[in-house]
Amino acid sequence: QAFGSKVGSKAPELRPCWRSSPGAMGLFDHIATAPPDPILGTSLAYNADPDPRKINLGIGAYRDEAGKPYVLPCVKKAEEALFVDTGISVNKEYSTIDGPPKLKTLTQKLIFGDDCPAIAEGKIASVQGLSGTGSLRVTAEFIKTFMKPESHEIWVSNPTWGNHNTIFAKAGLAVKTYPYYKPETRGFDFDAMIKALKEQVPEGAHVLLHACAHNPTGVDPTEEQWKAIAAVMKEKSLVPLMDSAYQGYASGCLDKDAFAVRLFMSMGFQMYMC
Repeated sequence: QAFGSKVGSKAPELRPCWRSSPGAMGLFDHIATAPPDPILGTSLAYNADPDPRKINLGIGAYRDEAGKPYVLPCVKKAEEALFVDTGISVNKEYSTIDGPPKLKTLTQKLIFGDDCPAIAEGKIASVQGLSGTGSLRVTAEFIKTFMKPESHEIWVSNPTWGNHNTIFAKAGLAVKTYPYYKPETRGFDFDAMIKALKEQVPEGAHVLLHACAHNPTGVDPTEEQWKAIAAVMKEKSLVPLMDSAYQGYASGCLDKDAFAVRLFMSMGFQMYMC
């Protein structure tokens, strides 16, 4: 039974709460348990392994010598500053739907550079998303909703981050792959990627590019290779969707890791950045 009350009533009103009779199928009985996440599953296996020589290579996160999560000093400093300002210049009021204006401006400069003409000219539209995953989903929904049907196709590297394919497919985009990794050399297959962009990817299609620290291979194009990739995409009117999850972590330099992003911007591409 569930209790409720009516406006103006003097006593609670009893309302029935219907339940399935014994043997009847429950509302959620037909739903199968999802398989374990392959990356998180690796961590669970690691935790259960008693071997003292074990090393966790499953999740890309900083660890100390004991294998425990390591919080960077700059993160601690930022959180301390945020705590001091909480209740003064920082409060818990609802933010704007597209994110705090100051955050958007700072993020644009971090990614595209302080001297980016597109920022000064107001040509960049920014929206705060729920991390990279949420940003990719919002972008995919935008493409599906507002772009022409012939552009509802996105090409991703083979291999790519495990969630990319599902995010785009769930948003209604057709997901295709272009070659990227060459097992024989354990390196970037530049020739195969260029060939695919020239011969397989149709004009106007979207191409997902890892801005730096390619996930999961860790193999990135050189700056000269990036220029060649950009030239082919420009020639075929391909639309870049850049995923930049590790700016600063690949080389240790925020500006160096932003090379590809800023190159495409300097060439006048209209693009997406997550």
